[in-house]
Amino acid sequence: RERIARYGLLVADVQDVIMSAVGGMNVSTTVEGLERYPINVRYPSELRDSVSALEQTLIATPGGAQIPLGQVASVEIRQGPPMVKSENARPTAWVFVDIAGIDVGTYVERARRAVAERVDLPAGYTIVWSGQYEYMQAARARLLVAVPMALVLIVVLLYAATRSWVRVGIVLLAVPFSLVGSVWLLYWLDFNVSLAVWVGVIALAGLDAETGLVMLLYLENSCERFREEGRLASKDDLWWAIHDGAVQRIRPKTMTVVTTFVGLLPLMWAEGAGADTMRRLAAPMLGGLASSFLLELLVYPVLFSLVKGVGLPRHARAET
Repeated sequence: RERIARYGLLVADVQDVIMSAVGGMNVSTTVEGLERYPINVRYPSELRDSVSALEQTLIATPGGAQIPLGQVASVEIRQGPPMVKSENARPTAWVFVDIAGIDVGTYVERARRAVAERVDLPAGYTIVWSGQYEYMQAARARLLVAVPMALVLIVVLLYAATRSWVRVGIVLLAVPFSLVGSVWLLYWLDFNVSLAVWVGVIALAGLDAETGLVMLLYLENSCERFREEGRLASKDDLWWAIHDGAVQRIRPKTMTVVTTFVGLLPLMWAEGAGADTMRRLAAPMLGGLASSFLLELLVYPVLFSLVKGVGLPRHARAET
């Protein structure tokens, strides 16, 4: 500053020369149709590509003299951050981590324990785990509300349709059947549990409750028809009534599963933005429908027979 004052200059005069010669200064704008491009003026690269060249940059004094920059400034190269980031009025430094072979939640929990054991933070320093983990925590908080609400709504609607808690329990057994296929398909595809997977599971629960209710309706209608015809006097008659209702259910159940498969399978080979999310949304539904298709046809009739067979003799009295 003393040298700058000796030549009758201001600090701003020197900084203006540095800005215009080294960094460049926009002096105008060129118009090309709808496009606008700034016109930037600065020294050619050979006059600013080294410390010695920068020291020879000329500065005009009020008296008309030209003095080199090296006489009023010390020029040196220092390594520094490309920018200073801040959040909540505090400077921040980011460490980016790419993981493979492990889900984000498990990695962060292990990393959090390792940092707590080995790193002593000075006063005023904090560590925040951000990125996908932060989004997962926010999504987890929403799922803790959305999943119970979806299950409660399914139960209420089933009870409103059947007016029987026993029937509601039978229908809800479709959900564990479908989860078997969902878990196995997610394991085979090596998909971690994510928000998209949970959304697919919620959609699967509603779809399985629907198909289970239709299955129960076919069995109820078949048993009612046998009762009206006087053919429901024993457990053997009940078995034939359930068999009749289950056989009638095969075609609509197959149509439901096939149409859903046709609609969801293309998502498994989708490409582009959002394809990974759609695959994880479709996978639990595909696996769950495949397992529920078989288990509902095989296990539902057995459970229905156990419930309806209470109080019925093994064989009709006419046969004994």
